[in-house]
Amino acid sequence: MARRLAGAAGFFKIGSQLFSAEGPRAVEKIAKLGSSIFLDLKFHDIPNTVAGAVRAAVGLPKVRLLTIHALGGLEMMTAAKEAAATAKRHSPAILAVTILTSHDAGTLQEVGISGTPATRALELAKLAKEAGVDGVVASAHEVAAIRKACGPKFLIVVPGVRPANAAINDQSRIATPAEAIRAGADYLVVGRPITAAGDPRQAALAISKEIAQASAKERA
Repeated sequence: MARRLAGAAGFFKIGSQLFSAEGPRAVEKIAKLGSSIFLDLKFHDIPNTVAGAVRAAVGLPKVRLLTIHALGGLEMMTAAKEAAATAKRHSPAILAVTILTSHDAGTLQEVGISGTPATRALELAKLAKEAGVDGVVASAHEVAAIRKACGPKFLIVVPGVRPANAAINDQSRIATPAEAIRAGADYLVVGRPITAAGDPRQAALAISKEIAQASAKERA
């Protein structure tokens, strides 16, 4: 799949499923294609353990974005950012995951988190900025508020992106590529609408075109 999509996407995201199956070898093999890698392992543990995991991850080739969970707290996020600075290669951007796009208010209530996904995501983004991390992962619905609170240089990565008429799957808070760009996203994460398409490369190119058109309108 990575070979088929080479040149059609800005990054390749390696998540827990592939990393659990193949480990660092997956990163090394995809890095050989020349593409930057978004290592989406969402570290969430005590600060010392997360710092160790980050130090190991930043030693892998072509890793430019790396995720931790904002729910790990201020000390954990600070430890992750400090560990990333030890990279011998280019230090990747550390992104704090706020509220998963599969979660809604009911899901949060089940695990004892009060408020709406929007309010919780905003507060977690503010905490991430205080910790010194580079940005957050949040749904398109929270982007405008996070941008206003955290400033123009704070990276915002939006998952749960679904082109119009695409299947929602297990996502609750979704947006089209154009909607996410208009909201102020820096990067979009698109998975199954590409990987499950009959022609993944054409699907990726169509989404890239929509992103480019939306970006041009924002600049105009």
